[in-house]
Amino acid sequence: MTVPGGSIQRIVGGRCALTAALLLTLVLSTTTASAQGLLDRFGAGIGNSDDGQSGTASIERRREVLASLPMQRLTVDAQQRILSIANSPTIFRQLPTQAISCDRDLFLLIARNPEILVGMWDVMGVTQVTTKRIAPYQLDASDGSGTHCVVDLVYGDPNMHIYVADGSYDGKLVASPIKGRGVFVFRSTYAKSASGETTVTGTLDCFVQLDSLSADLIARTFSGFIGRSADSNFIETARFLSQISAASQRNPHSMIDLAHRLPQVPRETKQQFVEVIKNVNRRQNELVHSSRPPRTATAPTADHR
Repeated sequence: MTVPGGSIQRIVGGRCALTAALLLTLVLSTTTASAQGLLDRFGAGIGNSDDGQSGTASIERRREVLASLPMQRLTVDAQQRILSIANSPTIFRQLPTQAISCDRDLFLLIARNPEILVGMWDVMGVTQVTTKRIAPYQLDASDGSGTHCVVDLVYGDPNMHIYVADGSYDGKLVASPIKGRGVFVFRSTYAKSASGETTVTGTLDCFVQLDSLSADLIARTFSGFIGRSADSNFIETARFLSQISAASQRNPHSMIDLAHRLPQVPRETKQQFVEVIKNVNRRQNELVHSSRPPRTATAPTADHR
């Protein structure tokens, strides 16, 4: 189980790109918008996302997040790693809360196995990101442009996941590598509507700490711009997850075929994905069947001739 990671190349220009690369690669990928067409073929269009949403970076929110963490359930090492970053971050941001229509089990599977998303983008040829699971709760990722990170899931339950990441950027834009660390607190709640559809509401709080003084200054100077880029990526990622759920409901055979063909995904994870797709489709069929009015026999009419 781990947090989605990926590439942010070509988001911004100049020296700001290196800081944005390190920050956003540790959070999520920007290839979601390009990958939208993959699921459009399966009839999974869900309309446009609200690109006007924006995150926040208040000190009050940062304190609230830290106070809410289940520290008593974490190992001493995990506590120390979290606090060393979260107590003095270069950038803190709460990304805009997202509420999407998505099957709960599918949501949790992909949140804990982001290589599924990377595999989809790889099939389309829209990403250079490579991922490798190096431990049950640890993922190694590289964007092919100088950014590399290792992400650990240090705590997880259906409603909260805490990830700690270590990363570096050693691309063409810098003379020497820039290193950084991040803590990402992902909260999710689930609600069913009267029609039986599941809505997943997710919030991601990000603490990012950079080692280089020059990178630190750039990040603080352009934090608003970098934050808006992260907001947009989070919105698009949420939208893409909803599309995957819709495609699994409507066209499970194509989704299962895709699941079997995903590169960078271990065989056992592919099989888990297949089973979740089947269950999503089964639950959708049951929901449709239960919503149909019962058939009643038509009483014969009397002949008064």
